Amino acid sequence: VQLQASGGGLVQTGGSLTLSCAASGRPFSEYCMGWFRQPPGKEREFVAAVSKSGKTIYYADSAKGRFTITRDSAKNTVYLQMNNLKPEDTAVYYCAADYSDYLTKLQYDYWGQGTLVTVSS
Repeated sequence: VQLQASGGGLVQTGGSLTLSCAASGRPFSEYCMGWFRQPPGKEREFVAAVSKSGKTIYYADSAKGRFTITRDSAKNTVYLQMNNLKPEDTAVYYCAADYSDYLTKLQYDYWGQGTLVTVSS
């Protein structure tokens, strides 16, 4: 499975960004998809995940109410819509795929290359 993340950039506090992650190599329905992030100087953390069917979604507390994860089976792509961004959202964001439906695990099977999101105050 190959994952290509895009959509990061510089945004002001309160702004919005949408990250995209295009998947290829295996049928999209075979794996759940997640977004993780690694803030500067900190460990990687879970942000959001969506199950293989798209019916189950989990968010980290920091993402609830501001971020929305969706998956488009027609485009083999998962999105992370981020609204009301805060400086503490600054991080490298990674998409990941896993053959299980254990959405909140930290060790997914496949990882994208990461895209940097910087939120200025």
